[in-house]
Amino acid sequence: MQNDTENPCGYCKNKDSAVLYPTYDIFGKNYHINQCQNCNAYFLSPHPSPEELARAYDTSYYGVGEEKFNEGWIEKMLDYFRGKRADIIKNHLGEKGKVLDIGCGNGRFLSFVKDRGNFEIFGIEPEGGSAKRAADIKGINLKIGFLEENDFESESLNAITLFHVFEHLTEPKATLEIIQKILKRGGILVMSFPNIGSWQAQIFKGKWFHMDPPRHLFFFATKDFKQLMTELGFELIREKHFSIEYNPYGTQQSILNMFHKKREALYELLKGNKEYVKEYSKFNLFMQQLFFKLTGPIFIVLDAIESTFKKGGTVEFAFRKK
Repeated sequence: MQNDTENPCGYCKNKDSAVLYPTYDIFGKNYHINQCQNCNAYFLSPHPSPEELARAYDTSYYGVGEEKFNEGWIEKMLDYFRGKRADIIKNHLGEKGKVLDIGCGNGRFLSFVKDRGNFEIFGIEPEGGSAKRAADIKGINLKIGFLEENDFESESLNAITLFHVFEHLTEPKATLEIIQKILKRGGILVMSFPNIGSWQAQIFKGKWFHMDPPRHLFFFATKDFKQLMTELGFELIREKHFSIEYNPYGTQQSILNMFHKKREALYELLKGNKEYVKEYSKFNLFMQQLFFKLTGPIFIVLDAIESTFKKGGTVEFAFRKK
């Protein structure tokens, strides 16, 4: 196995890592997935430049319309799952408290939280289409940018959430340290991210949908991440691997990636990014959409099976600060 002593780990910045396998982004640039020999994190190597990240988060990333996806039923389904996540907050906090969603997207999750009680809601989202949508939602205390040390007082928040955001962070270790500082004792941290130990990741490797280079900068095996959180002073109170929202489509798009030069073509089409898929024939795009709709139930069943073994494509954790 080849070693890499030049590119730092996306989590701990150590420069001793093992090169595992190649991957590539939607622009055709090649990368590798490395595993850090210090903290065991998996990370994208070389680290994307600021210009490459800016390109990856251009307007097409957020969808071209008022919503991220063109298909109305997809947005309705996402709202259903946002509501379910809001229920997690209510079940742990009751009907009041201060809730921060890091990477709040369009803000709709926070709006569901607010509807469930007398919550004070805070959102942080980088500049872009999602932040503009979040700004239109009444009651959100929105910061456009990233979490910084002085944004909140120590032990001032009852709950913090990061739903498929952690793997995007350029300074994840510093972010967790700030979270530990600003969350109250007994407060909850709920977060989800791709499961690098999943069957999907092991089978599809660099073509795995949830690899998503260059936006996803690093990954943790669930065992290593739970140990890391224990060391930070958190106790695990919930671990969920089954996700109809993320896992079945992860397998579907990964299969399509195996047969197409460009990765994530169907996903970009569902967001209305016609420029990205212009080289594909109408018949090809029709067949990709047909595959998506017809095989959905099959991959939901597969998700139930893989999740039983804690091998689902994504994982959701809830931690309580001790």
